[in-house]
Formats: sequence, structure tokens, C-alpha cells
Amino acid sequence: MMKMTMFIDEALLARVMDLTGLKTKTETIEFSLREAERKAKLGRLIAKEKLAADEWKGSVDPAYDLMALRVAEKPKRYGAKRGSR
Repeated sequence: MMKMTMFIDEALLARVMDLTGLKTKTETIEFSLREAERKAKLGRLIAKEKLAADEWKGSVDPAYDLMALRVAEKPKRYGAKRGSR
């Protein structure tokens, strides 16, 4: 970690905080940097593999329902004693 002084567009920062629900400026900047890194890595992967847009779109089953999987998944109960579940 390093402490820095930066000039940041406050309106842009506020919009990103509102969109993501992040509470602090530090969280928002870290999130933004990670997303930029993820997007760049994904772009390199696609370019390296020379995937066409239709191939990329076809790589995920259209019937895949992420929300249904999340709802069906039972979250762990943290703090519960072993065997009390």
C-alpha cells in the first residue's frame, strides 16, 4: 500500500460510488483499478485467442441463470458452532 495525492474528478468518483454501492473513496479507487486490470487482461486473452465476437458470445449457454444459482446456494452461517447447522 502507498499513500498518494491525486487529482480525481469528484463527480465521476461520486457516480461510481453510487453505481457500485461502495462506501469509501479508497474502496472505489481500488475497485476501479481492479476492474481496469480485469478488462485489460480479458482484452489480451481475446486478442491472443483471436476470438470473434460471435464465438465469445457463444461461449456461455444462453440458458445459464446466475441469479437462480445464487438463490439456490445456501450461504454458510459464520460464527455457528460445528455440527449446529
